[in-house]
Amino acid sequence: MVAAIGASIQLIAGSLLQDWFQLSYRQALLIGYLVAFFVGFFLTKLFAFNAKNSAQTNREAVKFTIVSIISCIITVYGSTLLYDYSTNKFEQLTLLIPFSIKEINVNKLVAQVLGMGASFLNNYILHKQFTFRNTGFYEKLKNLLNL
Repeated sequence: MVAAIGASIQLIAGSLLQDWFQLSYRQALLIGYLVAFFVGFFLTKLFAFNAKNSAQTNREAVKFTIVSIISCIITVYGSTLLYDYSTNKFEQLTLLIPFSIKEINVNKLVAQVLGMGASFLNNYILHKQFTFRNTGFYEKLKNLLNL
């Protein structure tokens, strides 16, 4: 459920940003990811890994951010590479949403969904095994940064 909300936010934000502000596909993916990031941390903490009673929010936020940076790279660059590949190998495909003036670029949509799928797998594994567990990483990072 949390992943579906995050994915929906990313898709909607990315689409609206491209339409309203004439951003590039990559820019819209990045900003859409950042918008979904803030919602995602709180939803993930509260619901996904049963960590709502944890007193480790700062630690989890740092680790969540590290995992999310990796995920952002996968989403933005993976989707962009897939989109570029699809436009070089196949014809650009667009569909009109019934009873509206909104066109959907199918190449962009499929590339983004596949990029987000790869990102989801990364997120699930790393959040489950790293973010919401005490691994000693946070203490080592604090010592490295002299905090």
